[in-house]
Amino acid sequence: MFEDEKVIYCIDANILIQAWQKYYSPDICPSYWEVLDELGQKGKIFIPELVYEEIQKGEDDLFKWLKNSKIPIKKIDGEVANCLKEIYAANSDHQYLVSSNGIHSKADPWVIAHAMKEKATVVTKEKKDFISKKTKIKIPHVCDNMNVDWIDDFDFIKKVNLKFTCKL
Repeated sequence: MFEDEKVIYCIDANILIQAWQKYYSPDICPSYWEVLDELGQKGKIFIPELVYEEIQKGEDDLFKWLKNSKIPIKKIDGEVANCLKEIYAANSDHQYLVSSNGIHSKADPWVIAHAMKEKATVVTKEKKDFISKKTKIKIPHVCDNMNVDWIDDFDFIKKVNLKFTCKL
């Protein structure tokens, strides 16, 4: 099924939230959620606990699904905390992954820290923003700075060789 059996993927909250609310809603694409569950069971994907908590705040059907899924939730431990320290020490702009006004997810730096620890590829909807505003740094920029692989959900679908079928 996989292009590279050894690759593990760290899933950002926006991957699940946007897919659930829009283009892969369980009403129109239930198999997408079945595949994510299977990938979780096989240890090919995981989410950091702060992503889980972010989705939990929605208290909606996505959270109910996630709570019952087989996707592993990785806890913060000493190694992950050390990775986070590396992220912030590497570049002072990295502090802008989390903003005081709540624009950015508080989970974002932890997504990268968990990926560093697990040697995983980050899957995020965020794109590189080339507007030079220091206060709007995004996951892809920090991943590049920290030599962490990242892809969007469409590349993820290709990497895991997922095929969709349609029916009436």
